[in-house]
Amino acid sequence: MIFVFCPLPSCYLFVILTSYNHMAPAAVDYPGSPCFEPKISPSVAEENEIGNMMLAGESDVQPPQEQHISRKELTSEEMVTGNERLDKGYLKYGCSHYRRRCRIRAPCCNEIFDCRHCHNEAKNSISIEQKLRHDVPRHLVEKVVCSLCGEEQEVQQVCKNCGVCMGRYFCAICKLFDDDTSKEQYHCDGCGICRIGGAKNFFHCNKCGCCYSVLLKSSHPCVERAMHQNCPVCFEYLFESRNDVIALPCGHTIHKSCLEEMKEHYQYACPICSKSVCDMSKVWEKFDVEIAATPMPPYCENKMVWILCNDCGCNSEVKYHVVAHKCPNCKSYNTRQTRGLRR
Repeated sequence: MIFVFCPLPSCYLFVILTSYNHMAPAAVDYPGSPCFEPKISPSVAEENEIGNMMLAGESDVQPPQEQHISRKELTSEEMVTGNERLDKGYLKYGCSHYRRRCRIRAPCCNEIFDCRHCHNEAKNSISIEQKLRHDVPRHLVEKVVCSLCGEEQEVQQVCKNCGVCMGRYFCAICKLFDDDTSKEQYHCDGCGICRIGGAKNFFHCNKCGCCYSVLLKSSHPCVERAMHQNCPVCFEYLFESRNDVIALPCGHTIHKSCLEEMKEHYQYACPICSKSVCDMSKVWEKFDVEIAATPMPPYCENKMVWILCNDCGCNSEVKYHVVAHKCPNCKSYNTRQTRGLRR
């Protein structure tokens, strides 16, 4: 949980996560596992010596039989050789979004891109005709191209041609490869995609339809499908956004950067429900002083108006004032006038 402090007034908000959009974890099978047990074969010199002996008439000499060697029987040198093959090109390939050793063939346009984000950026460019813009359906990706040998193949973690591991983190569901495992990627079945930050640090809220920090498990305000909407400031779809997302006290979600921009313009109300996004008590005290120093003219002294408080939802009849109207229930000045003046 990250506390974000506003210079005026003080407040706190919680960073949910960064999308995002990594996929399900699957450990890399290194030599010794059933998939990658190396086979020990004789060297070229040994093969030539055996062949010469057989030609010389030594019929009792038989070529060595290929044996199944378990991981425990492997020497350290042989295991290192196997790891080197899998790790060839580790962190040397990829794009600005992922470090990986493969590219994808987009099923929508049959073109090859470093990743789906690269595809989406290219195909949603302003230079592309509006009706031709589109995103790649990530779960429908069927082909990948090894960055080292260029072999095009079915989606799998290890290249069938050169044997290199195309991504230490691999998700067969979301078709994601990533060599940078420091992100602590994990797959969330509830979200249907992968997240970063470590599965132990987040939980999935079924009502909100997204993952939150475990520190908010018993305290976060539930808003149905809170993340399945566009950011109220920049209109980017939050559920698949790669930028930090924040849950406001009211439960609505917004990009952290967009909230910071709001604060720069002294906007401290949720763009969706208008509730205060932080503790405004110090500001309300300044309003009290301002109103006390600004008396109304005699003909307005006894006029009344009805107000709705955006913070507590209470409807009240209060004295009219040109500066602001204070909610008698929660003492907030975050109110709006609902009915006109009345004596």
